[in-house]
Amino acid sequence: MSFRDRTDFTGKRAIVTGGSRGLGRCIADTLAELGATVHVFDWAVPTDDNFKHDFQQVDISSSSSVNAAVAALPAPATLLVNNAGITRDATIRKMTDEDWQAVINVNLTGAFHMIRATAPRMAEEGGGRIVNISSINGIHGMFGQANYAAAKAGLIGLTKTVAREYGQKRITCNAIAPGLVLTEMALKLPEAAIDGYKQEAVMKQLPMPQDIADAVTFLLSDAARYVTAQVIKVDAGQRV
Repeated sequence: MSFRDRTDFTGKRAIVTGGSRGLGRCIADTLAELGATVHVFDWAVPTDDNFKHDFQQVDISSSSSVNAAVAALPAPATLLVNNAGITRDATIRKMTDEDWQAVINVNLTGAFHMIRATAPRMAEEGGGRIVNISSINGIHGMFGQANYAAAKAGLIGLTKTVAREYGQKRITCNAIAPGLVLTEMALKLPEAAIDGYKQEAVMKQLPMPQDIADAVTFLLSDAARYVTAQVIKVDAGQRV
């Protein structure tokens, strides 16, 4: 079987959380281009006419919302990308209980809800692939992001545990840890700030959403069928 065949998703179903826009949208579009049927679970409703994926408005921080959305699928999904995330930045001294819990609920607990709801169905189908979108800040920490860094670090622990629990069921689970990605939102930062991030990176450049999507689709493909419990940084060498 050729590499092209191993990265063909024709006939496969994928769920991408937070796929209405930004990085998640790029991942969803890439999977669809490679043949997958993509189900987007997001709280934000897509607003553009080019959105072609199946959409369900889902609050992933709610297990009942997740369970209902998964049960409503016409057939089980064997590919899952836990991309949805929010930020509520503040120093620890100024961070409120609400800001701490909101980020944990979406970024970490939401991924747990999704995995718990989908992994047993993947096992029944003979296997599957899960990719969690973590962050280099979950590995190295970040000033003013205690909630975000803790949630993204938690995703790494969750990734490795899922890999252990479901490996014999032919389910792989890996994480991507991006640095700053030049999404539309990031490009609204002051130019001086973006240049500063570029100078941190050994390549003096920063990845685009497609660079993350390419790494995700590799891990979801049969080309990576024996890759599991790994954390891959896609950050142009921001943190070496």
